[in-house]
Amino acid sequence: MSVKVTVVDHPVAAEALTHLRDQNSSNQFFRAEMRRLSLVVIAEALRDVPTTKVRVTTPLAETDGIKIAQRPVLVPILRAGLGMLPAAMELLPDADIAVVGVQRDEATHQPSEYVAKLPSRLDGRHCIVLDPMLATGGSLEYGCKLLAARGAPQPITIACVLAAPEGIAYLEKSGMDLHIVTASIDERLNENAFIVPGLGDAGDRQFGPPH
Repeated sequence: MSVKVTVVDHPVAAEALTHLRDQNSSNQFFRAEMRRLSLVVIAEALRDVPTTKVRVTTPLAETDGIKIAQRPVLVPILRAGLGMLPAAMELLPDADIAVVGVQRDEATHQPSEYVAKLPSRLDGRHCIVLDPMLATGGSLEYGCKLLAARGAPQPITIACVLAAPEGIAYLEKSGMDLHIVTASIDERLNENAFIVPGLGDAGDRQFGPPH
């Protein structure tokens, strides 16, 4: 079992990430730039999605083409992962959508599930997990293990905006084959398990404080 990490190297991604990091970006602008960056990250994450050949007829002739072999499954980790979902749906309009809600205990930093709406079986279905922040890795490990238990083929793809070295190291011990695609591997986690330099709380900056 192994974890592969791909860091997206693209000027559009770098600019969008800069706007996300800026503490002066409004929630509205933050959401727009999250979608913009997600388009680049998720497109890279789909580079190895299974495809099949098809024949199509253009206005001039027949030619070969491809289509995605089976409907993928998009799995946003609530609630921050919802910000990546519009871009993923734009790239994969035929995809199914499942959701996993995992919240982190602010004292222990351990994940706890509060919702999981998933197909009973995921055999042969390419799953793309959406979560902007790979911090401790606990929430993502929890979500990916739910998918693996339902037969999701591995490697499971994780699309995120930022990753901390500690989170990557944690997932390397998960016993799963994973492919992490991210726009940046940041320096570290601070004492509150936030990514540094990071961009703050991705959920709050997209949707406002929960209370």
